[in-house]
Amino acid sequence: MASMILLVKQTEDDEKVIYRFGPNERKMGLIEMNKIKESVKELEPVQVEGVNPSFYFNRAAQRLVRCLFREGGKFPERTTSES
Repeated sequence: MASMILLVKQTEDDEKVIYRFGPNERKMGLIEMNKIKESVKELEPVQVEGVNPSFYFNRAAQRLVRCLFREGGKFPERTTSES
């Protein structure tokens, strides 16, 4: 099953970046990437009936890690993760 996760940046500073994330703009959770500690945490899970919330979190976290390491710490205003 192919799926897309949408990420929309809320805030960013030198220490962290926070995104809303989910399958669409109506159903979104909140995720934070700490740039200093190189860690990701879920602030609000995505609530979609019949789907484990970790499904969206894991894919969003992978996309943020890619931004930090493969894209030189550049965090776009909007991005997607497709699988």
